[in-house]
Amino acid sequence: MALLSYPRRHPSIHLLILSAYALFLLPILDGLELGGDGLYREILRDETVLRLKELGKISDGEGYLERTFLSPASIRASAVIISWMKDAGLTTWIDQMGNIHGRFEPTNSTKEALLIGSHMDTVIDAGMYDGALGIISAISALKVLKVTGRLQRLTRPVEVIAFSDEEGVRFQTTFLGSAAVAGTLPESILQVSDKSGTTVQDVLKLNSLEGTANALGEVRYSPESVGSYVEVHIEQGPVLEALHYPLGVVKGIAGQTRLKVIINGSQGHAGTVPMKLRRDPMVAAAELVLTLETLCKEPNKFLTYDEECGCFTEESLAGLVCTVGELLTWPSASNVIPGQVNFTVDIRAMDDKVRETIVTSFSRLVLQRCDDRLVDCAVEQKHAAAATPCDAELTSRLERATRSTISSMAAGVRRAGGETPVLMSGAGHDAMAMARLTKVGMLFVRCRGGVSHSPEESVMDDDVWAAGLALVNFIDQNAVDAAAATAAESAEATTLEVRITSRYILGKAVAS
Repeated sequence: MALLSYPRRHPSIHLLILSAYALFLLPILDGLELGGDGLYREILRDETVLRLKELGKISDGEGYLERTFLSPASIRASAVIISWMKDAGLTTWIDQMGNIHGRFEPTNSTKEALLIGSHMDTVIDAGMYDGALGIISAISALKVLKVTGRLQRLTRPVEVIAFSDEEGVRFQTTFLGSAAVAGTLPESILQVSDKSGTTVQDVLKLNSLEGTANALGEVRYSPESVGSYVEVHIEQGPVLEALHYPLGVVKGIAGQTRLKVIINGSQGHAGTVPMKLRRDPMVAAAELVLTLETLCKEPNKFLTYDEECGCFTEESLAGLVCTVGELLTWPSASNVIPGQVNFTVDIRAMDDKVRETIVTSFSRLVLQRCDDRLVDCAVEQKHAAAATPCDAELTSRLERATRSTISSMAAGVRRAGGETPVLMSGAGHDAMAMARLTKVGMLFVRCRGGVSHSPEESVMDDDVWAAGLALVNFIDQNAVDAAAATAAESAEATTLEVRITSRYILGKAVAS
């Protein structure tokens, strides 16, 4: 105030002081607080992209990205993620399943928490965005709230969770981290072993975690304490790229079943056993892989459907996909007829009845083909998850946050009509497990070519920025006190007006 009331007979001194004030103020206003134009690009784009690259270098593999459940690289990554959570003003801890938590707890709040998360584990030879983008974008969004003073205006707890396992690579069972939080992970999981014979319990104890049924129960959240769960994830498909749109909201996630097929035959010498006398599990496996492909490409040839009864319509069969991703032989030598062949099967569909029928049909065909080839077969179900619908209200709120985000960014990211795409997810996500605890919502981010689970995975920096800004807008709309937010926005607008005025006066001072 003294600055503005300085005597008019000293305009040059007035201008000099105001110019000095502006020089002091401008670096602050152009820094992290307003992001230059109020879009916080320094945090939501530049810093987030740098952190994605940093996390992408933390690997158990030499020359490629691999970070599985509680591996050495996973432990190193945990320390880095915790440091970023603290930087965002969050209270951090690691639970008994290795999940990393960062939480802001408003004073005297009795409301249910908003959980935001994704997974920190990867497949083998992975890309750096799958899972990691959802974690780091959430941390960055809360950091924006911190540096702008809005974190203290939250009226409900907001918590970021980096789940320890979603991919299921190490123990061939998915959602170890999120299922534990949701309270659906069975105690028997502790005795499941990886390829080396190490059990989940062994791994937990090696990392100073208890590895007991009681400790597992401590990870579980009560449904009364959680209001909703939101996850940001790359699309892992080509739809958003085809629509020229950076973000899309998810209306549901396909159901998934994972099987293991075990075929036992007669091991023998490759040069001495006549073809007609062989019981070769490899040939049986090859035939079954082709059978699965035909079953899922042309299900109408195997299944009956009736449009009048609503059973197995063309629409219900849409999105059905089946994959054999792993095939193992014993003893795996070029001059030996194998004695055993095992392979995995992954079946996904939007319609649970279709998925279950495909599983039953394929299991029956396995037994038939194996009988024909005089080999012994068994089909084990390793994982089953029902299709998961996203909460309609959460989806609507994410859509509004996305619209707000896109309208505030460059017009070049807009699509004709301005509607936010609504998608189904063929990939499984932690939201599937969390749906057993609370209502869930998901936001997809465009990725180049729809490529995922590959080092070719790629997301544009500005799309990373859009995802983070959409989260900021979503949290503002759903966890911030409206009256306090309005007052703060008014103060922020006043600050911006001071900045513009200061620049104008400073420009005149320089010119004179």
